[in-house]
Amino acid sequence: MKSFLAAVQFLTVIPFPKTLVTGERELEKSVPFFPVVGLLIGMMAAILGYVMDAVLPPFPACVVVVIFLLAVSGGLHMDGLADTADGFFSARPRERILEIMKDSHIGVMGVIAVVCVIMLKISLLLSLPLSSRPIVIFLMPLAGRCSLVVMMTVLPYVRSEGGLATLFVKSRSRIHAIWTASFLVVVAALTAQWMGFAAGLVTLAVAVLCALYSFRKIGGYTGDTLGAACEIAEIVPVLVAVAWGHGEYY
Repeated sequence: MKSFLAAVQFLTVIPFPKTLVTGERELEKSVPFFPVVGLLIGMMAAILGYVMDAVLPPFPACVVVVIFLLAVSGGLHMDGLADTADGFFSARPRERILEIMKDSHIGVMGVIAVVCVIMLKISLLLSLPLSSRPIVIFLMPLAGRCSLVVMMTVLPYVRSEGGLATLFVKSRSRIHAIWTASFLVVVAALTAQWMGFAAGLVTLAVAVLCALYSFRKIGGYTGDTLGAACEIAEIVPVLVAVAWGHGEYY
């Protein structure tokens, strides 16, 4: 239970009473619960989306949902996306890329990446029929949090000086990746049938591609690349749903 609470506290900004606040020991063992936290965020986002669709026009309703997905993590993953884009697209050697990613200032490539991801999420959600939008919204955070586990279990951590993501290095296991992949595909298939099954598989493929690209650029992963993978993976279910035929088959 404490490891689950640690995962919730790490991945969200949901407040907890001081008596329930966990420490690093619990956080180290929290990786298997990342998909479950994604599931909970997805449920909240889907409910919010359903309510917003009932009281607002489609465009602002989709904007509110995307803002929620950004805010629920305190912008942690989006910040990682911006830092990763600044570093990876700087055309610098590995050590310089890591230095750029550690810089708290956002550069041009980081701004472009953030704007592109937000625009994609809003436009794709807006392209879905009203009836299927909550289902797809539900899958987006799940896909994002599952991608975190995939990347951190298939790559080494690269910062010798340590960082936030070092807490998970000791306890990570390939079993976690298998569990995460199975959980994602099964939940997605049960939720959205064949479209969900396809979205789950494509999400895993995108997570692996993100991991391979990160390995090529810096030889492993950092906390920033985890955040980038999460944001990119969140786009996959809605992208697959739109490509599937605007939701008419599920």
